[in-house]
Amino acid sequence: MNYQVLARKWRPHNFKEVVGQEHVVQSLINALQHNRLHHAYLFTGTRGVGKTTLARILAKAINCEDLQDNNPCDKCTSCLEINEGRYLDLIEVDAASRTKVEDTRDLLDNAQYGPNQGRYKVYIIDEVHMLSGHSFNALLKTLEEPPAHVKFLLATTDPQKIPVTVLSRCLQFNLKQLSPSQIFSQMEFILNQEKIDFEAPALKSLSRAADGSMRDGLSLLDQAIVFGNGAVKSSDVNNMLGTVAFQPIDDILLALANNDAEAILNKIADIDQLTPNYNDVLQQILQVLHRVALSQHVPSFTDENFDSEIINKLASKLTQEDIQLFYQIGLIGQKDLSLAPDPRSGFEMVMLRMLIFKPARLTQKADNLSKTSAPKIKNQTLPNAVSQNPASVETVPTLKLTEPSITSLQSTTTDRSWLSMIAGMKLTGMTKEFASHCALESIDEKTCHLIINPNHIISSKAQDSLQTALQKYTGSAQLKLTIKSTKTSIETPAVQIIKEREDLQQASVDTINTDENILILKSQFDARILPGTIEPVQTKEETP
Repeated sequence: MNYQVLARKWRPHNFKEVVGQEHVVQSLINALQHNRLHHAYLFTGTRGVGKTTLARILAKAINCEDLQDNNPCDKCTSCLEINEGRYLDLIEVDAASRTKVEDTRDLLDNAQYGPNQGRYKVYIIDEVHMLSGHSFNALLKTLEEPPAHVKFLLATTDPQKIPVTVLSRCLQFNLKQLSPSQIFSQMEFILNQEKIDFEAPALKSLSRAADGSMRDGLSLLDQAIVFGNGAVKSSDVNNMLGTVAFQPIDDILLALANNDAEAILNKIADIDQLTPNYNDVLQQILQVLHRVALSQHVPSFTDENFDSEIINKLASKLTQEDIQLFYQIGLIGQKDLSLAPDPRSGFEMVMLRMLIFKPARLTQKADNLSKTSAPKIKNQTLPNAVSQNPASVETVPTLKLTEPSITSLQSTTTDRSWLSMIAGMKLTGMTKEFASHCALESIDEKTCHLIINPNHIISSKAQDSLQTALQKYTGSAQLKLTIKSTKTSIETPAVQIIKEREDLQQASVDTINTDENILILKSQFDARILPGTIEPVQTKEETP
């Protein structure tokens, strides 16, 4: 007999054999148990997770002559013929090869006629999203008013391409990607049944490489059996996949924890003899770092995919800050690998970056700085002018700068009284904006004379509001407000505020650029301040 691949040989024949889709299986079993079968089902999900398989099992179940706990018996005539692919009332088509509207019409021409031998005539349409727009229109009419003896079972990997009018007439089930542990268990079961020798680490590598698809995993398992001449071994699987086992990864991370650059480079040289995919190697490092981070925060967390002894050792040697920094460097390093002259050199640079840029080294460098001949950093107060982007300046613990005098930056113009009056009146909105563009010419108990630039429009509503506020502020109900539109040399509050902000900004920049501590950082750490990132910070009392 011809050899049958594992993915076909071990395809589930009933709901009990389905792996990882319990939420869908339970819904279908309940529908069968209470005889509440919908006329159209849509199964969605990535490739190889069981969409078509569930459709075939459901087709068998609704036509089975002797259901066993709501599962097809696989013994009656209907079940046997469906398994052998010769059941007349099960029409299965691939929409990718029959996209034309004529194909859809031919398919549905016989839908009006009753089934030949079963209870229902079942249409399974795989990759239904490949149908053309006209084909969907032809299908839609039958979906709207289906004959009582017809069931539609649709499957797709891309439900977004299906018209909403079709989606609204189907019960939709989204099948999940399978976890590596679920794929591993199924592979282990199959190899035990096939009496094939295997190593557990090899199956773990294959289950991770399957990327959530059981069919892909079993196809890789077939390939591994052939590659290993009838056995599944870790060394063969790693060579076949071009991946590296976790042991060298653990050795690299232990050398990293011990600050041993020579050991890291030697281990990379050993790995290079296997011609690995360095992007996959870096991904494995990120997986271990992720697991170590979880172990540090939740010590009781366990994961069978990793050696707990190595994880605990790394968790004790590396700080939480180390792990987070290494993980971030690794993530960014994945993008850099494609830009490197060759993958190995790019990977080596990523590992050296992890070795050099450790948080502990920055602190040590700061400690060494205090022992050099450089001027001693003073313990001063923080500046009122600070950089908006702290990452643009190398920071050292307890570093503090000099506070500039805000009072010296206040305007010395003669019209500060009008600015104070505006603040005292607690104006808001348009009234405050209008008052700030006016200059105070004179004021007494009866009259307040203001001057406004001819470019500004005098709002009668704002003028009335300002007069009311002035009367309340001065306590004189007889006070009249007069406004003259003309040019004046007196600075308005708006101009004063702008000038004060400019002066304060310049003083802040000068303070940062001339501070001796900043100069030390620039000379010792090659730090720099990004232009435009310095902004003065004002308290409410200092705000004009």
